[in-house]
Amino acid sequence: MHSTDIAHARTPEPATGDRRRWFALAIVMTAAFMDLVDVTIVNIAVPSIQRDEGATFSQIQWITAGYALAFAAGLVTGGRLGDIHGRKRVFLVGIGGFTVASALCGLAVNPEMLVASRILQGAMAALMVPQVLSIVHATFPAHERGKVFGLFGAIVGLGAVSGPLLGALLTEGNLFGLEWRPIFLINLPVGVAALVLGSRFITESKAPRALKLDLPGVALVTLALLMLLYPLTRGRELGWPVWGYASMAGALVVFAALVAYERAKGARDGSPLIELSLFRVKSFAAGIAVQTVFGVGLGVFFLVWTLYMQIGLGWSALRAGLTGVPFSVAVSVAAGMSVQQLVPRFGRKVLQAGALVMAAGVLIYLAEAERYGLGITSWQMALPLVVMGAGMGLIVAPLTDAVLSEVPREHAGSASGLINTVQQMGHALGLGLVSVVFFGVIDERLAPAEVGPAFVDGFTHALGWVAAVLGAIFLLMFALPKRPAQHVEGAADAEEAPVAGEKEPELVP
Repeated sequence: MHSTDIAHARTPEPATGDRRRWFALAIVMTAAFMDLVDVTIVNIAVPSIQRDEGATFSQIQWITAGYALAFAAGLVTGGRLGDIHGRKRVFLVGIGGFTVASALCGLAVNPEMLVASRILQGAMAALMVPQVLSIVHATFPAHERGKVFGLFGAIVGLGAVSGPLLGALLTEGNLFGLEWRPIFLINLPVGVAALVLGSRFITESKAPRALKLDLPGVALVTLALLMLLYPLTRGRELGWPVWGYASMAGALVVFAALVAYERAKGARDGSPLIELSLFRVKSFAAGIAVQTVFGVGLGVFFLVWTLYMQIGLGWSALRAGLTGVPFSVAVSVAAGMSVQQLVPRFGRKVLQAGALVMAAGVLIYLAEAERYGLGITSWQMALPLVVMGAGMGLIVAPLTDAVLSEVPREHAGSASGLINTVQQMGHALGLGLVSVVFFGVIDERLAPAEVGPAFVDGFTHALGWVAAVLGAIFLLMFALPKRPAQHVEGAADAEEAPVAGEKEPELVP
């Protein structure tokens, strides 16, 4: 779930008798669900898109990485636009744009148009998603928010389970002969309904003294990531040209320029895109590193896993989707136990155990893939997937709280936005690295009989990298506070802390 740039705002208490707030909740939760499902639904359809459209493997990477990159680059700005221009207004623009982009994805006539439409979809999600929790804070009184956030957790779990299954059913169903296209077109009726109902039932709210936009900061972040990702995804098929290495080295220079610019902007008007003072908090700096590296690992695994099952093993989208159900269920169960029972008792050790358990699942999967080769069954995958899912569940739910627990209260909003931004950037980087850790060990021209064994070999090679990433995460977690669930004095409070620079939101009837 994206706990994106949450407007942890103290709101004038809304009237508890107003039934419209429950309609508003249903609408914003539907939007959050659309975004969550859209991230996972595409992975399962990737082999069908590649087959039907003749997309190159670098285009396949960009169909997923383009969304993540645009989403990451726009998250903090999306939250700021809501504070300045009204969260309801920006939410409606976001969901309208997301619906249009979904239509363009579904109607794409070639891989290039699909990649461009996915980038637009990610940019629109960056407008839509940050408003969701802001609207909840502005709409519900404090005593009801616990129940509301509980519902949010259920929606997240449902999105994780239903995305791959829904993608598989829509792809396999081949509705009206449209092949993979219904995975995008299904957003149209949902988006139109949310737009119409949202304009009627959501209450407008804004921050009268919100931070200014930092568009040069956004441009520098985006440029640096493109300079890094583009050579990574295209390098293999272009024969790793010199300009690719120069571009990746230049990305570091642009990142350095970004830091210098953000420092100057912070001193000038107090509204940088990235609040650099946060990185002086050891637990936050370590947590951001964990989120980034974790995003890289997940980005590599999920795309490679789909390609392995559907192209390597020749499984249908539906079989691949059903194979992933034990993983999703294990994540949901472990996440609930982690937050409610384990972290309050054992603190940071739970997150570290999660990294080791997930790594153990990856290594079991690697051993089974090597042992059974093309004869592996869904049942044989169930054990490593349950172990991996349990490990991931122990990490994902309490990690944000651990990262924020020592952040000064006035920077809570900026910090939560940055957490989600770097996780998405890590995800995009992981998708870019697929060309190195997976396709890098597969010959470009394979006879049909060679495809399966080559993809199995590529999959086990990529799993070795994922296990190494999880080992790095385990070590980085030593810098997190021992008791992440117990906030220190003056630290970020998820219920009360306002976004940096934000005062009482002004409710607009």
